[in-house]
Amino acid sequence: MNAKIEKLGSNEVKIEITVEAAKFKEAIQKAYKKNMKKYNIPGFRKGKAPLSIIKSYYGEGVFYEDAVNICCDDTYPEVLKENNITPVDYPEIDIITIEEGKDFVYSAKVTVLPEVELGEYKGLGIEKVAYPVTEEDILNDLKAVQEKNARIEAKEDGEVEKGNIAIIDFKGFIDNVPFEGGEGTDYSLEIGSGTFIGDFEDQLVGLKKGESKDVNVTFPENYGKEELNGKPAKFEVTVKEIKVKEVPALDDEFAKEASEFDTLEELKNDVKEKLQKQNDEKAKTEFEDKVVDAVCENAQIELPKIMIDNEINSMLQDLEMRLKYQGLDLKSYYEFTNSSEDKVRDYMKETAEKRVKTKLVLEAISKEQEITASDDEILEKATEMAKNYGNEEIEKTAKLLVDAQKDVLTQDIVNGKVIDFLVKSNTAV
Repeated sequence: MNAKIEKLGSNEVKIEITVEAAKFKEAIQKAYKKNMKKYNIPGFRKGKAPLSIIKSYYGEGVFYEDAVNICCDDTYPEVLKENNITPVDYPEIDIITIEEGKDFVYSAKVTVLPEVELGEYKGLGIEKVAYPVTEEDILNDLKAVQEKNARIEAKEDGEVEKGNIAIIDFKGFIDNVPFEGGEGTDYSLEIGSGTFIGDFEDQLVGLKKGESKDVNVTFPENYGKEELNGKPAKFEVTVKEIKVKEVPALDDEFAKEASEFDTLEELKNDVKEKLQKQNDEKAKTEFEDKVVDAVCENAQIELPKIMIDNEINSMLQDLEMRLKYQGLDLKSYYEFTNSSEDKVRDYMKETAEKRVKTKLVLEAISKEQEITASDDEILEKATEMAKNYGNEEIEKTAKLLVDAQKDVLTQDIVNGKVIDFLVKSNTAV
């Protein structure tokens, strides 16, 4: 076997591979043995006819297709390995010469991994990211705790007010015709929460328990359902019950009841510490992203279209899985968002390009800096993942993960190391 490599473009090569006549003959024999049982030739038991007889009935090329596949499977991967060619797509195979007793010659045109021309990736000045915790942040967090500890009590007298919870029955109409999804019974609605469209909630203010009212609103133009977008609607609403929410005061007694602390000051300090930890992690992640973005910006790569398309396909699969957990599918999503697959793919293109470029740049830096993952690190990573599966056979699960996803685990570890290297090699300003 010998091969000629021709570069067609920055990301495409054409490989002409010559398979010796003897090897091609062996491939025909393998194809014959694989398929001989399919042939019923007069004078022979089914599957027992010699190769020469079958060819006389069906032609010299009867086994060529399978023989070609055998030759390609045997030679194409070998040529790629010997010439350090990394394809990113399936090859386009063309037969050049095929005849028994002669060398078999074919060509494979394929898109290959693009060359990465790294720019400066060390010594860059990257804008520092910081998120100090404010007093407002602390109070907002405490308000959430207050809400969790609020008592809900029935309001026997009086009217619906902002902040009250109204238990309502409602039925919606468009042009005096009820519409799907516009009806509810014993619905708990906090007035002022902005849960319902327009000023629906405001129109309930002043109603008493047992009173009814027609509430008129208009659906937003981009509501998400074509039959409702921009349409005026009337809702027949009955207030069945009014409840008030009693929120505890922010004091030492509240701190004792809602936490393990004795004073409000201690609780505030704990909230501040936790929020700062979250903010620091957020800042760390954003700074890492800024460093990687700057490094990628300095790199030059001609991205193959197939890599972008494959990344978009992967993103669509992820979207489909997330929708599935919500009881939806892509078709429903397109209808709800007034979109289509082409529009979504176009929307995802920029993100896909960024992901592919980032992956290629990180890989190039890992090779240049000889950053690798050891077997111990891979096993450790798999063990951490196995702990999240909730079974007791952590060691066994970890080994299964290593066997099934070693390349993914390796890439994840190496990428993490490269990012750490880049953060240390650049300056926050």
